[in-house]
This record gives sequence, C-alpha cells and structure tokens, in this order.
Amino acid sequence: MENLSTIPATMHAMVLTGHGDIDKLVYRSDVATPRPGPGEVLVQVTATAKNNTDRKAREGLYPTKDKGEVTSFAMGGEPTLTFPRIQGADVAGRVVAVGEGVAASRIGERGLLDFNLYADARRDINLTPDYYGHGADGGYAEYIAVPSDQFHHVPNPELADAELAAMGMCSYQTGYHMMTSARVAAGERVLVSGASGGVGAALIQMCRIVGAIPYAVSQPDKAEALLALGAEAVIDRGDLSTFVERVLKATGGAPIDAVMDLVGGEMTDLFIDTMIGDMKARTTYPRLSIAGASGGNLSEIMWTRIYLYQVQIFGVSHGTREEAEQLIEWIRSGQLKPVLHAAFKLSELHEAERYFVNRGSNYLGKIVVVPDSQWAEHGAPFALEGNLFKGTVFKDNA
Repeated sequence: MENLSTIPATMHAMVLTGHGDIDKLVYRSDVATPRPGPGEVLVQVTATAKNNTDRKAREGLYPTKDKGEVTSFAMGGEPTLTFPRIQGADVAGRVVAVGEGVAASRIGERGLLDFNLYADARRDINLTPDYYGHGADGGYAEYIAVPSDQFHHVPNPELADAELAAMGMCSYQTGYHMMTSARVAAGERVLVSGASGGVGAALIQMCRIVGAIPYAVSQPDKAEALLALGAEAVIDRGDLSTFVERVLKATGGAPIDAVMDLVGGEMTDLFIDTMIGDMKARTTYPRLSIAGASGGNLSEIMWTRIYLYQVQIFGVSHGTREEAEQLIEWIRSGQLKPVLHAAFKLSELHEAERYFVNRGSNYLGKIVVVPDSQWAEHGAPFALEGNLFKGTVFKDNA
C-alpha cells in the first residue's frame, strides 16, 4: 500500500442500519476508514450522486415474486444488502492511496466510479447486477476502496466534482444499456419517459450523440430545459385518453421506434400504442426497454398484441464494462454534459431524502451529496437556493 500514513483511522459516514424510513440512516463519525486491497485504490470522496435506487433499497421495494414482498434484490442467489451498509453508488473523488499491484502514480487522480460489482471479467454482459452502496459499501462517506480499473480518471478541469458525480454510471449506464439492448440507431424516434430525472436526462443526451431523435414525456414546466437538453418535443402525460394522439402529433404521425420506459404501471400499455398504430409505416420491430416502475409495479398488457405486433421487450438493470468505458469517453470528450440540480451535505442526507421524495416542479437532473469536510470546495457552490434548479443544460450534444 502507498501513502496511507496521512489517512485517518476513522471517518464520517451515513450508515443504513436496516430496511425502513430515513430514521434508519444514521450519521456516524467513528466508522473505520477502508484500506485498499490488492488491485484497489482508496478514494477520498468529494461528491456522490443520489439515485432513486438508494431509497428503494432502503425501503425494501424490490419484490421479485410476491407483489407485496419487502426485500432487496438478490440476482446472484443470496441477498447482498446486509446491515450496516453505506449507500451511494455514483462516486466522484480523488485517489489518495493504492493497494498492492497499483501504480503509485495514480495518487492524486480525480475520477468517477463504475458502480457495478461485476461477478466476472466479461466486458460484454452483466448477468448478476449488484453495485457499490448495495452489495458493498458506497460513497456516502469520506472514503471508499474500489477496484483500480473501475475508477476512471476524468481530469476535465471545466467539470466540478459535483457535476462529475451527476454523470454517474447508475443513471447514465442504465440509460445507455436501455438503448443498446433495444439497438437504438441513428434517425430513430425514441420516446423517453420520466425525462426530467437522472436516467431520462441522460437518455436525451445519449440519443442525440448516436443520432436518434428523443421525444420526452414530462411536465410542461420542464419543457424549456428539456428542449435545451436535446429533446425534439416534450409531451405532457396529462389526459391519458389523448396521450397516444399527442405523441403521434409531435412526431408528425410517424410511429415511435423504441420506448425507454422508466415508469411502468398503466403507462406501459400506452407506450406500446405509440409504436404499433400504423405498422406499415415502420421499418423495424417495435422495441421497449424498461428499467423502472415509478408509476406502478403491475401493468395490464394483452400478450396477443405483443406477439402479433412483434413487440420486443427488454428488461434492463445496470450495464457492462464496455458501456461504462464508452460513457467515460463521452464525458472526457465533453459530449455528455452534467444536469446537476443541487448539492446537500452528507450530514443532511435526511433533508436530501425528503427533498428528493417531495421534489416539486423546479426539479430537474441530479442531487449530489458532499462530505461535510469537502463542502466548502465541492458542495457550497451548488447548494440549494429557494428550490431553484442550480445546474445548466445544453442543446445539441451530437
């Protein structure tokens, strides 16, 4: 190990002590600072983006059999979320020490974590998704030890650490895997649900990068920002009886080629309708990628419509090493831009959780959580002011 002499033995961290409400998150100052093992780096955390999966994992909202089940997902067999656990997947920070086999020259690098806990070295597939903050301790702390090849150097001086964390893999890699699963191609019309959230905002940008045309489903008061981000049009969920008609009006009558569904519930069937209205106008199979169920965990769909119209459905959870590396290239090149809403102190995570759940019409993009010891430099410039959006969105990232 290198450069550990100045690392404190204990650190501040927000510790999840069990399934339940925010009272299960306990702020402690006596958590043992991790030490990097072989092939690992120790990262001093400067910012960690908040994701909805943090809340769902805390509340036990990942049922896989019984719809009323309160559990955490366990794709590899046994549950990996054990308590106490430090949550937080999308970590930005700086390497302050290295483990055996890692070059000391990496000390000082600023970077972003690929949040996956990969089961093997495969680059093209990830069959047992788990992640830092769930199966291993994450970034709601002052330090984290992670594999050196998953902490990607992003030197870009124009990006603040909080902005870098806002482009974390939990949102961007999930969105990109939705696109690659559905084989989204240049020129295709893509409907993006939940467009004002982290994954939705990432999808709009990535569609433009690959040449696809994103249509955003969101509230009208988000339209200006989403159009600036790259959306071709913004469709209000509004009256569901006219939703499909309004989507097709936005496309000039052309069917949607692929849907990126983050909502589920009653919307999924309507999303399918936007793709199969006029099959003669299609040149590819209708495709739906789903990676969320914020609108409900149960949907009523006629399977005859699925197989007769040849609708292809892709369930998406996380992504691959190859996809993570592509995203890092886009971040380094400036093709992907941060959509940062606000920063909160780590000690105020309860307040951040309440704000996240009750966020109003001004909410767009990501919230990041900054250790109190890093707040002055990395958090204060992005502190919430009067519930206003703090970040910047950009037009035409292609």
